[in-house]
Amino acid sequence: MDRDIVHPDVEGYLDGLLPPRPAVVVEMEREAGHSDFPIVGPHVGRLLGLLTRAIGATRVFELGSGYGYSTYWFADAVGPRGQVVHTDFAERNSRRAREYLGQLGLAERVRFEVGDALSALERDRGPYDVIFCDIDKAEYPDVPALALPRLRQGGMLVFDNALWYGRVAERTTSDRATAAIQRLNRELHARTDVLTTILPVRDGVSVSLKL
Repeated sequence: MDRDIVHPDVEGYLDGLLPPRPAVVVEMEREAGHSDFPIVGPHVGRLLGLLTRAIGATRVFELGSGYGYSTYWFADAVGPRGQVVHTDFAERNSRRAREYLGQLGLAERVRFEVGDALSALERDRGPYDVIFCDIDKAEYPDVPALALPRLRQGGMLVFDNALWYGRVAERTTSDRATAAIQRLNRELHARTDVLTTILPVRDGVSVSLKL
């Protein structure tokens, strides 16, 4: 069961409200379309930037950064004294991210880590203002135990694809990714040390505020 989370007409309306983006960012979006590479897109990107600014975040850790599209929104939001940790398994994606962010004048705000994102976070003591997760969905339930101790009070733990094309609404599933996201969503909403909501933007964005 794959569903449009937002009605296509509403999506088109929202697209029409988006202000112009830097040419390099548009190029990144175009590359994603041509190569079918998953990126958060401009609506989620603006949300990430908004959340970052709303809590005055200057330290952000990304779990799964691809070639730097979401990194751009964070790096732009943290300001010249901030830092974003970019993680990706592929050296090629890390290299492309350096190139893109360099063209945008933001590479100096980014620390690039190549390898397993969860291992990189485990090695890092933090604390961070925002931890953003967009890794393999089957690993989502493993993230809070690692991320929350490295998140400051008042910080945010954010997950992309929290609605997983509507598949989370299935009562039973044999799909590991769907089951993992369902479990994550249940567990985060049941915790008393965070306040969690899921925003139906694009494919769903889960936002947890550490209390």
